[in-house]
Amino acid sequence: MKLAGAEARRYLARPDPAKAALVIFGEDAMRVTMKRAEAVLALAGPGADEEMRLTRIPAADLRKDAAALQDAVKARGFFPGARVVVVEDATDGLSATLQAAFDDWRPGDANIVVTAGNLTGKSSLKTLAEKHPAVICIGLYDDPPTREEIEAELKRAGLAQVPGDAMAELMTLSRSLDPGDFRQTLEKISLYKFQDAAPLTPSEIAALTPATMETEAEDLLDAVAEQRMGDIGPVLRRLEGQGMLPVTLCIAALRHFTTLHLMSTDPDGPASGFARARGFFKRRDRMLKQASNWSTRQIEKALALLVETDLTLRSSSRAPLMAVMERTLIRIARR
Repeated sequence: MKLAGAEARRYLARPDPAKAALVIFGEDAMRVTMKRAEAVLALAGPGADEEMRLTRIPAADLRKDAAALQDAVKARGFFPGARVVVVEDATDGLSATLQAAFDDWRPGDANIVVTAGNLTGKSSLKTLAEKHPAVICIGLYDDPPTREEIEAELKRAGLAQVPGDAMAELMTLSRSLDPGDFRQTLEKISLYKFQDAAPLTPSEIAALTPATMETEAEDLLDAVAEQRMGDIGPVLRRLEGQGMLPVTLCIAALRHFTTLHLMSTDPDGPASGFARARGFFKRRDRMLKQASNWSTRQIEKALALLVETDLTLRSSSRAPLMAVMERTLIRIARR
């Protein structure tokens, strides 16, 4: 059976032990691992690993010994409690082995949790999991976490006092970090707020946010918007050395100047425009200052130049692409 959306999130939090198996797949390995850990904890409870009620079988081992899965599912442990068998990194080549285990499963056997990478619509493993009556199939895609998922993570991290403005900052942050980094950031915030009854504030979130390549990109775009010509080249070289692509940088610049445009044209003022653009709290003061130094016409000229550059970067042009991007940023900074 296939589950998606809110139904899938609820199931992962409370899997049905009467089902033989749960198959979780997705391109983001960290997200799949996190959801698998959540489901295993709900099925077997804490201490399952220490009490030998949790068995892990890598897909490579199962290919060598197909009977290992059914043996683990039928085995009886020394400790009382629910048992779980995890099959890691499954592929279509294991579909027949997994189907045999699913068909042979009976109440009292260990529940099976299978994880896999990105499965296409023609995948035999995906088809098996979706059509088998004793199996739940959940695909995890690259959509940012929903408010419900973030609230669940906050609850697990022990954060109870999260006002609306802080929640808005966390949702913005969740779109810029991968799931593992976002979860670690929530844990860091929970440790910082341990035994602190005061509500979480956006400034505290900003202080605890990890530095990323996107932060360096923000430094570059700040240099452009603030006309600091001498900083553009060095920061651009550093980003190029870290592997940032020109088209990615162009998209970031478009986003930056689109936010400035919203701030410039908002009838209630730049601060309202920044909120409408869902900008991150720690960027607000700096971007307010930038918006005050740019006219709407100048911002629109910058956006037009960036759109033209984006088309060039995506074309068959033989020009050195990072040099094209650098030239555009310098032209914008000169206004």
